[in-house]
Amino acid sequence: MTRIRELDALRGFAVGGIMVVNTWQYVTKQSPGTLDWTIQALFQSRFYPIFSMLFGISFMLFLRGNSRWALLSRLFWLFCLGKIQHLWYEGEVLTDYAFYGALVLLPASFLPGGPPVLLLGLVVVVWGVIVGGGVWLIPGLFLVGMGLYRLRPSRELLLPGFAVSALAMALLTMAYADTNDWKVYSVAALAGAAAYALGLLLLLRPWLSAALEPLGKMALTNYVTGTVVIVLASPALNADPTRWSAVALAAVTLVVQYLFGRWWLTRYRYGPLEWIWRCLTRFRVVPNGLESGRDQNRPLPDPGVP
Repeated sequence: MTRIRELDALRGFAVGGIMVVNTWQYVTKQSPGTLDWTIQALFQSRFYPIFSMLFGISFMLFLRGNSRWALLSRLFWLFCLGKIQHLWYEGEVLTDYAFYGALVLLPASFLPGGPPVLLLGLVVVVWGVIVGGGVWLIPGLFLVGMGLYRLRPSRELLLPGFAVSALAMALLTMAYADTNDWKVYSVAALAGAAAYALGLLLLLRPWLSAALEPLGKMALTNYVTGTVVIVLASPALNADPTRWSAVALAAVTLVVQYLFGRWWLTRYRYGPLEWIWRCLTRFRVVPNGLESGRDQNRPLPDPGVP
């Protein structure tokens, strides 16, 4: 099965944004400034919804060639990896992804067609907003991703979808500034996530895709190692009252991860943690070395998925 380059690029974009937000969130903020307001208005809570929807899509892609028992094994080992990461980073989301994947995605995979799953996902997202947003949005976003994968919406919807979501993000962000209502902020963030994802798909070109794909194909490795960098650098980050060092650290980390990922993926099919995860899922050592430039697992475009 070939990879879908657009999804890898979108996942890489989301991982990059999550790295910036996670680094900024880890810094103590005694007197919020312009940088803090900018990150809160344009970055915070805008990227994990993209990643969550992609997780729902990846769930369906995995099911194309594997059983539900294999998928349950995959989620179990993701939970274990999350518990290990929790030893140094309490804000990890791998355990949440594994738990909600088993709780909502596995049962929803038995539902016929895309509309019921998408409708259920939207209902759960609304419920998540009402009860507080944050991690409560994850199960609904999983289902939305699954529903969109089954529906395969036309690419002609990208531009109008971007226009509507971008306008909604702008209006709701301004409304939040006046009301300070967290529910308004959560909806603004969801609109922003939609605008960013659709905008990227509209702008995506081979050179931009090539820059994002290594981050996306090694998303687990990059996410986990990124949190290690954040924790190790936290004393220096907290010594900087401007918090620009957090942005700089995130940028440098992403550049290093991109360069390492590009080098690694010319030699191996899967990233280091992705390979370990796959071996644990299948209870055997999975071949990882690339045999040639025409290896059957190299990424190829799939016009059937926007």
